[in-house]
Amino acid sequence: MHTGRLTGSQRRWPWARAASLLAGVVLLADALALMGQGFFMLGVTLPGVLGLALCALALSWHRVQAWLSGRRWGRLIWRAGWLLMAVWVISVAVFWAWLAQQVRQFEGAAHAAPLKAIVVLGSGTPRAQPSPALRARLDKARELATLHPQAWVVVSGGVDFGETLSEGQVMGNYLREQGMAPGRILQEERSTSTELNLQYSLPLMQAQGVGLDSALAVVTSDFHTVRAQRIARKMGFTQAIPVAAPTPLYIRYNAWLREYFAMASSWLLREV
Repeated sequence: MHTGRLTGSQRRWPWARAASLLAGVVLLADALALMGQGFFMLGVTLPGVLGLALCALALSWHRVQAWLSGRRWGRLIWRAGWLLMAVWVISVAVFWAWLAQQVRQFEGAAHAAPLKAIVVLGSGTPRAQPSPALRARLDKARELATLHPQAWVVVSGGVDFGETLSEGQVMGNYLREQGMAPGRILQEERSTSTELNLQYSLPLMQAQGVGLDSALAVVTSDFHTVRAQRIARKMGFTQAIPVAAPTPLYIRYNAWLREYFAMASSWLLREV
């Protein structure tokens, strides 16, 4: 008969409740802090939901364990759930390690190549200013442009929701303010995705003698380099070289988590 009392095995795992509460608080605090800055991507909202669930579990730990103690099928589901969670966390860690290794492989490749163009992919322009991630991309493009003075610099991105200026316009303004020659900058201002960034930038480059077979750098955030290169190659850019700009630390792992799902989705849909 079920008495509602904890068994000895349940009392031996007080650390599990504490670990759940600690992890929940950290995940929830991270999500709330980033949402307060206007970030609502999956890499932010999912940790928030997980954090809330872990906090709720920790606060009702004894009641949950008492309920499970008399239900064998419930304990099986409980263990299976934690096992699946562990497998998922491990898969995310493996993906991050693989992604970091891929980014390291790309380092320096664009420095040695005879670049004809440097394409900078847009990444948010709140209040008509480059986001920290986009500023890192633009600064990386400036660095490359100094090494390749003959290369055109293409800034690509349409109008964000709630904004009036396109990402391309804001990016061009930033580069001109930093001293880049205005005549060297090509602005693409319609695109809303990586594929459209490249598709709409191509005619601008072709007008300057840069085609699908030309060497070009695709500057994006570190987490996005692999997918950006695959999209470019699929579109026919045979010498597209991804260049990684560092993602700001406060949003880095949230962005990498979003890329985990983006890569999985692209693979399942055969987009890359």
